[in-house]
Amino acid sequence: MSKYSVILPTYNERENLPIITYLIFEMAKKNNLDFEIVIIEDNSPDGTLQVAQELKKVYGDKLIIHFREKKLGLGSAYMDGIKLCHGNFVVIMDADLSHHPKYLKDFIEKQKETNCDIVTGSRYINKGGVMNWGFDRKLTSRGANFLASTMLGVKCSDLTGSFRLYKREVLEKVIKDVVSRGYAFQMEIIIRARKYGFTVEEVPIVFVERIFGESKLGASEFQIYLKGLWKLLWTF
Repeated sequence: MSKYSVILPTYNERENLPIITYLIFEMAKKNNLDFEIVIIEDNSPDGTLQVAQELKKVYGDKLIIHFREKKLGLGSAYMDGIKLCHGNFVVIMDADLSHHPKYLKDFIEKQKETNCDIVTGSRYINKGGVMNWGFDRKLTSRGANFLASTMLGVKCSDLTGSFRLYKREVLEKVIKDVVSRGYAFQMEIIIRARKYGFTVEEVPIVFVERIFGESKLGASEFQIYLKGLWKLLWTF
């Protein structure tokens, strides 16, 4: 039986963490799936660690906590998380409820149907979408994906998405070579995976803007994205 490990990087997610944890484990129970959650907690000032420790009392060995002294970035969070995973499949997703766990069943079904190496959630295929975004945010995201897919020649509708299911060995191989940050980090994983010959399938998702807490995206993230895109153009 396959085992699935969900890596959840957290920073100031005390309100969201109990909800996302409950929804993941309820989805797993309903569909008779073996899931665990690996929380990578970057010393949140809002008490996220304490919330995680209380959840650990409820879920026991199915919930793993890795504490880090400061924010070290998504890439290093995933790399640290992989080392603690027991599953042969790894899910990366946001802890802020923008990625609903109900889609995990669709990811798993797609992977089983196609035996693909990566399943990525897409906001930009039929039945996908976004909720509670302003026009500027939609334009930025659409533009970033169009620019990247056109300039890099990669067939993927949502290169900057961060809701994905990987075969563990595939993620381990690809992520060690990734050098980008921010938006570009997610792009580079897919680009490198394609270059290595790994297969990628897409599943429609509806991305929902966070209800609790503040978004961590801003103008600086888009600047990092543009720098990362330029670097990827020269690399590939």
